[in-house]
Amino acid sequence: MKYFSFLFIVFLFSCEEKKDVLLPKANVSIVKNVEDHSPIYIFFKTEGKDTIVEVNRKNSIISTNWIFNIDKRLPLRLVIPEVMKLQEKKRGEKAHKNEKAENYYSYADSIGKNLAFLPFTKVYYKMENVSKNTSQLYFRKNGMIEYRGRKTYDFPKKNLEPFLDSLVINPKAQIIFSYDKNMHYEDYIQCKILVQTIIDKKIPFVFISEDEEFIF
Repeated sequence: MKYFSFLFIVFLFSCEEKKDVLLPKANVSIVKNVEDHSPIYIFFKTEGKDTIVEVNRKNSIISTNWIFNIDKRLPLRLVIPEVMKLQEKKRGEKAHKNEKAENYYSYADSIGKNLAFLPFTKVYYKMENVSKNTSQLYFRKNGMIEYRGRKTYDFPKKNLEPFLDSLVINPKAQIIFSYDKNMHYEDYIQCKILVQTIIDKKIPFVFISEDEEFIF
């Protein structure tokens, strides 16, 4: 993992205080290389019994691809509000806006032994529950998924693909993905990668909404 090591050694020695980020791990690379990028770091810190976040984006350039290096130990309730602020800043930029610039989460591919990236540019986060009239898949902190539609089902996330296959009864079913706000960031990334690999297989008859994610 030469690139992985190089990325963080450069950062550590460029700061007055040494810091590191423990990246999430997964067993597949969604994107293996991102050129023309700027790093953003979201650190895990503790103050007494409280967990807090510390954001460093001083080296980020609006016109580049942004890579979010986020500590895997942080809960989503702390991570996502910071991500939302940064998204809004980039989306609101007019003078130096680059329509082709993307946002990526970084993680370590434990199988390929390389740094990998997960795009999320088009995602709009909402720190609230989903409308009662919309079907959703709610990823719980304990690894289970709750389907909330006309009926409610609980199943392990490894059964997500066959569950979606079973929804052919309604060819135009729209599924919103939502996540437990107390889930660790690493678990969130692993869930998103699972969803992405299923979308890439183009499961028929189910419309999966990738533009909105709800955290509550």
